[in-house]
Amino acid sequence: MPDKLFNLEDYFKRIHYTGGSQVSAETLKQLHLGHVMNIPFENLDVFEKKNISLDLDDLFEKMVKNHRGGYCFEMNSLFAAVLTEMGFPVTRHLARVYHGGFDNSGKTHMVLLAEADGQKWVCDVGFGGNSLAAPLLFEEGLEQEHLGRIHRVMADPVYGCRVEFKTATGFEPIYAFTRETCCPADYLIANHFTATYPESFFRQAQMCALVTETGKITYFDGNLKIADGEVLTETAINGDAAIKEALKSYFGVKLN
Repeated sequence: MPDKLFNLEDYFKRIHYTGGSQVSAETLKQLHLGHVMNIPFENLDVFEKKNISLDLDDLFEKMVKNHRGGYCFEMNSLFAAVLTEMGFPVTRHLARVYHGGFDNSGKTHMVLLAEADGQKWVCDVGFGGNSLAAPLLFEEGLEQEHLGRIHRVMADPVYGCRVEFKTATGFEPIYAFTRETCCPADYLIANHFTATYPESFFRQAQMCALVTETGKITYFDGNLKIADGEVLTETAINGDAAIKEALKSYFGVKLN
């Protein structure tokens, strides 16, 4: 049998992680930050109607060996495998993304709960919007700031618990999830729907996002946004060649 591709050393190099292997909250934080700042959230294969495999070696080859990114099922599946290999207790859960409410949203997002230092932490390296930069302590109502972003977890009487992001006008829900155990097939089904349903958000436009120390770089449907502190720069990107160059220059993504 051939050796498996997945290994921690190559992953650590990919995310520029040089810390230790201790199972601790600090290690978890540094791994999470390293991932979101070096492996971009992107849907480029989904947009091109390519198959999205959740096989661990396929994920490792794509995101580590080939320096690509992925969306939630890919990114969080890889991150969960890394945490498990390092000895972190971790569970995977399905979440409903907020679209003006939760009642019209299916469970099409993967989120993780990891344990470190005797506490549970929400981990999510695969959400492109107002995403977590670092793990979020699973404690209701506690406002937590990472790289200028403030999030909190709130109980929801219907949908379990909500992860919320603080805006200029107050907190807004991002998604909600329960701690119900999900089977591998649940993620295969959700991934297949998200990647292939004609009206899926991820089939409508190319998108790519990367967290930075001072903000975020986002590409969406021909528009490049660079948020640097309070400064936001927007640039229109036109033509396939220019798009490929922007993806390579700003996100390290090389498309054939």
